[in-house]
Amino acid sequence: MFIAPPECPVFEPTWEEFADPFAYINKIRPIAEKTGICKVRPPKEWQPPFACDVDRLHFTPRIQRLNELEAQTRVKLNFLDQIAKFWELQGCTLKIPHVERKNLDLYQLNKLVNDDGGFDAVCRDRRWSKIALKMGFAPGKAIGSHLRSHYERILYPYNLFQTGANLLFYIPTHSPMSPLQKPTLTNDTKDTDYIPHDLPQRQSVQPLETCSIARRAKRMRAEGGCMKTETAEDCENRPNLRRRMGSYVAKPEPQLGKHCPLAKSKASLSFLCLSQVDQYMCLVCGSGSEEDRLLLCDGCDDSYHTFCLIPPLHDVPKGDWRCPKCLAQECGKPQVAFGFEQAGRDYSLRTFGDMADSFKSDYFNMPVHMVPTELVEKEFWRLVSTIEEDVTVEYGADIASKEFGSGFPIRGGRFQVSPEDEDYLSSGWNLNNMPVIDSSVLTHVTADICGMKLPWLYVGMCFSSFCWHIEDHWSYSINYLHWYIKAAPQQMASASFILRNLVKPNCLLSIGIYRTNQCAGEFVITFPRAYHSGFNQGFNFAEAVNFCTMDWMPMGRMCVDHYRHLDRYCVFSHDEMVCKMASKADTMDVALASAVQRDMTVMLQEEDKLRDKVSKMGVQQSQQVEYDLLPDEERQCSRCRTTCYLSALTCPCNPGQLVCLHHAQDLCSCPPNNLTLNFRFTMAELYPMMEAVTLRAESYTGWVSHVTNILEAKQDKKSSLEVLRSLVEDAEVKQFPQSDLLRQLCAVTVDAEKCAVVAQQLLNGKRQTRFRSGGGKSQSQNLLTVEELRSFVRQLHKLPCSIRQAPLLKDLLTRVDDFQQRSERLLSDEAPRPAELQSLLDVSLSLDVELPQLSLLRERLEQARWLEVVQGASSQPHSLCLDTMRRLIDQGVGLASHALVERAMARLQELLTMSEHWEERALTCILSRPCHCVETLEAALQEVASIPAYLPNCLLLKDTVDQAKDWLQEADTLQVGGRIPVLDTLTDLVSRAKTISVWLDPLARLEALVSDVQAWKEIAAKTFLMKNSPYSLLEVLCPRCEAGTGSQKSKSKRAKDVAQFNKRSGTWLDCLSDVENALLESKDSASAMATLAEVRQKEMESLLALRASNESKLLQTGDCGALRVCVCHNAPLGAMLQCELCSDTFHRSCVSGSNQDPQPNHAWLCPHCRRSEKPPLDRVLPLLASLQRIRVRLPEGDALRFLIERTVRWQHRMQQASAEGVLGVSLTSHQRWGSSSPTTAPSRETYSASFYTDHQCIPLQGLSPELEELMVEGFLLQVTLPETQQLYMSLSRLDSHNLTDSPSPQHSTEQDQHQHNPQGGSPPHIQVNWVQCDGSCQQWFHQICVGVSAEQAEKEDYICISCTQPDHTRE
Repeated sequence: MFIAPPECPVFEPTWEEFADPFAYINKIRPIAEKTGICKVRPPKEWQPPFACDVDRLHFTPRIQRLNELEAQTRVKLNFLDQIAKFWELQGCTLKIPHVERKNLDLYQLNKLVNDDGGFDAVCRDRRWSKIALKMGFAPGKAIGSHLRSHYERILYPYNLFQTGANLLFYIPTHSPMSPLQKPTLTNDTKDTDYIPHDLPQRQSVQPLETCSIARRAKRMRAEGGCMKTETAEDCENRPNLRRRMGSYVAKPEPQLGKHCPLAKSKASLSFLCLSQVDQYMCLVCGSGSEEDRLLLCDGCDDSYHTFCLIPPLHDVPKGDWRCPKCLAQECGKPQVAFGFEQAGRDYSLRTFGDMADSFKSDYFNMPVHMVPTELVEKEFWRLVSTIEEDVTVEYGADIASKEFGSGFPIRGGRFQVSPEDEDYLSSGWNLNNMPVIDSSVLTHVTADICGMKLPWLYVGMCFSSFCWHIEDHWSYSINYLHWYIKAAPQQMASASFILRNLVKPNCLLSIGIYRTNQCAGEFVITFPRAYHSGFNQGFNFAEAVNFCTMDWMPMGRMCVDHYRHLDRYCVFSHDEMVCKMASKADTMDVALASAVQRDMTVMLQEEDKLRDKVSKMGVQQSQQVEYDLLPDEERQCSRCRTTCYLSALTCPCNPGQLVCLHHAQDLCSCPPNNLTLNFRFTMAELYPMMEAVTLRAESYTGWVSHVTNILEAKQDKKSSLEVLRSLVEDAEVKQFPQSDLLRQLCAVTVDAEKCAVVAQQLLNGKRQTRFRSGGGKSQSQNLLTVEELRSFVRQLHKLPCSIRQAPLLKDLLTRVDDFQQRSERLLSDEAPRPAELQSLLDVSLSLDVELPQLSLLRERLEQARWLEVVQGASSQPHSLCLDTMRRLIDQGVGLASHALVERAMARLQELLTMSEHWEERALTCILSRPCHCVETLEAALQEVASIPAYLPNCLLLKDTVDQAKDWLQEADTLQVGGRIPVLDTLTDLVSRAKTISVWLDPLARLEALVSDVQAWKEIAAKTFLMKNSPYSLLEVLCPRCEAGTGSQKSKSKRAKDVAQFNKRSGTWLDCLSDVENALLESKDSASAMATLAEVRQKEMESLLALRASNESKLLQTGDCGALRVCVCHNAPLGAMLQCELCSDTFHRSCVSGSNQDPQPNHAWLCPHCRRSEKPPLDRVLPLLASLQRIRVRLPEGDALRFLIERTVRWQHRMQQASAEGVLGVSLTSHQRWGSSSPTTAPSRETYSASFYTDHQCIPLQGLSPELEELMVEGFLLQVTLPETQQLYMSLSRLDSHNLTDSPSPQHSTEQDQHQHNPQGGSPPHIQVNWVQCDGSCQQWFHQICVGVSAEQAEKEDYICISCTQPDHTRE
């Protein structure tokens, strides 16, 4: 019973999908490739016009006998043909025996006997009855004996022949036939004559090659076999030797009536070439006796006795007879491949349709449109399975569309296309365009191949069919059914196995077979190496073509290798196609380049290996041949029929023959050095071609591999969404083809991004509307429920990629479950702790999920949190202010009623009332005028201390009282022990007292003291400062810090107590601010005096250096225009004034004024050196006395005291100098200051032609260092002394007397001998005698300056003038 196979997949693309055929085929390939065949229904609006020229279409169909199509039937028929041929060659006719009123199945009988061990084994074990049961005969009718008889008579001789036993020229003893037996195919009236199918004769007929460029028909031509032929003369000379009929004989078939037996008489052999009959002897027994039993073979003329043959013959055969050797030779010839013969007439499309409709109507005895398709299908498979019925149909197959026109419209064709149908001209689904569109590999095959690049047309009728086959080069095929007569579709099937016949689908169900009914307007696509067959259910018109996509390329190369092993022709050169594709690598699609690169790698590896093999054989000659310019027939391997392109071998011995490198040994027998290697490209040219393709393909190959690994990754190896986004961007930037992989990647990426957005919203709480405080309300209308979140997490788990939010969402779900459990536990507690409630609500803020427990948790939290705040504030009274108490009371009013809340509210209200009262009272005390005393405020503070709250006014009152106590304590300790306070300390205390709102008794006394000091400073300023003086009082009283810029010379002192001196002289004061700071920081008057003494030392050194520098400028010779003098810093010009102190010169016009004009017999000081009014000493001493009465230390007071002490010391030195007569020997005879010319006025000194001094100065060159220092310090004193004028006048008089005595060399060379060290350290050097005060100051003095001799210094104690006078400022 016929069982219909399952249906193949059917696809119905949308217009968008239908736009690109190869992209759509690639999209459905994962599904359709599993079945090998699929059907595509175009959109309903896609209806191309039928463009074939019906009037010009004429074709010759092929004849198909249905019972020759089915494989199992064909096997039986071939077996019967072999049996018939075996007996025919022995002069007998095969008759099929009848058993139980039906023909005996000789094939099945022979198969069962052979399966059971053979004829001898079945006879020995008597298993013929079992054989009969296996063949379906009923038991108990002695059918087994009949089967044995038929087997022994018909099949046993054939099996002996198959085993070669008939060639053993002896009769075996175990043979079931004795020499007396007469095996023959006797005529039985019940038996049926078997008419041999004569398959070779019909199968050798090939289809008409209607296409002039068709190479497909050429490869199907069978090779002609070599057979023995005889001339007509030989046949006439041997009329009794009958020749075999059929396709194996090359002469016309002889007439049977001309043959006669050889054994009639010897005379009848006189026409033979041999003149004597004795030469004919049996080749078995070697005897020529019994000539009437001697047979002559019609094939080889050998003689055999009929009884010597195995099995023996009963009598002489009536027809042609072949000896055992010829019989083996003839039956051993291979069968010719199966094919269909051409019909005897030519049809047009209309006449063929009339014939087809008439046949179907007559066969089913009903109109064609009423015949069910199921009935036609069952009847078809029944007819191909039977031997008895022989139904013949015709099929118009493989009609070239190039000659008669395609069913689809083409550009430049005879069919005129309407404007609305012009889109079909360029449609990819037009079978004329599909093989050559850009995505098709066949585009790179230059030849037009009928059936592959050019469509073939098929005109079918009922039962016409095509057997199981695969496409050339294992390519894709696509078939489009243009139209058919109603209820007459085309049925096709596909399977994945190798067949060349038509096998019933029932036999293939176990290994996988699929079917489909193709209707008009539908495409059927078969995939590479998918075997497919089909039959037509009525008159129809179809069109088919091949195409190859890039995924086919590995399969195509495998097919070429397969053809090579089968010695089969190739339709085109696969290597040539690959090389042409590689030459266009720059413009090649990246996906196609990837496929070409893989295929080319295999090709080059194999080619390199073959060329190396040929080189090792010894082939030395080579030449380049452009095989792409030669036709395929001229470059086919003579051994395997493959089409050569990259290389081939030729030999001069046979110029027209070549072989591929796989069969280098099969070309000829010449030595290898005679052979020539013909190549199209060198390997050095091929590898750059492959590198260009590789560069184009690597990007896409890596991308495909990466995407495939990502999409197929397991759960623990998933890639992130960012990786998917980058892959999609790479595909867009590099313009990768739209493939299933890319579409799948885009779809996965879009889904993952949507999930990531939703997940991110859930995680960052963008839709969160909850408030942290307990009074907020939740709007959760947009929130997910817990179950929705759980479902969404499961969805994320199923994504083929991982998003970074997935683990966080899973954690979110875990936290939601934990939140619900904790909420239930806390809500069941009567008094939950606020921290736990708040912690749980804090957790809910990060859960963007609808939580029904939140409202109750917030209400409980507000009460617990308020109570906790009240308790915390009460436990920390220092932070419980009035505002806090008011805020807590306001918050408590809004809470739900609760006992704990009410009690806390009462306590807060009582505390607030008390605190407000004391705050107001404390503010009143602070602002009260007059101020309260400290004792009154302290009593009020004792009452406030018992209130547990933070009261700012009370605390301010307490701070005020504390400040007053501290101030009083400082004022009391200011003059403890007779200490003299510093002015800055008094000023600070007074300032601070004014900010304290407390009555302070000492304040009035301190203010009076500060006022007295200010008044003293004003009197001192009026005494010393000149009108509009730029100097301050302290600057005038202190020694000058900036007296000059001269270099400071080092001093040598004695070694007594050197370390102590260095330690005390380490401070250097550079400006007035430094001196002032040092005086303020000094602890007592002694340290202040030491500081000022240090400044005095610096002043003297600097001024002496400045005098020397200024004097040297005036003594220089040359141009005086470069000198810069005076306050205007210009060159000296005209009448100039010279300062007695700094020795600098000034223009009279620049320093003219009431206070600056020189006075007769008085020293003139410049504006820089005259710093004060220089009051008399008797006016200065009362200032010091009044300051001592005030008993306040200030820097001006220290400076005034130092000035007076300095003045007293200078006076003492002056007196000593006068007593020693130093003033009388101050000038030397060779260092006079005046001019040597007697005519020069003594009061005017001319230095150059440009200027002169208008006032006589004491010469620097004429003074000893002691006198110069004494004079300089006298001028520096800011008091007016008669001694200063006396010294000036004395030095002035010395010049007029022209003294010639000079001071001792020691005094003239030493620079510091008149200076003393105010720090009390050791003398600077040992060349000057020093004495140290044995009083409290411990200072050092020059012995000559203080009037002490060396003997007195050694024997007596020396007390300086400072220590002998009472120190009224000492603390």
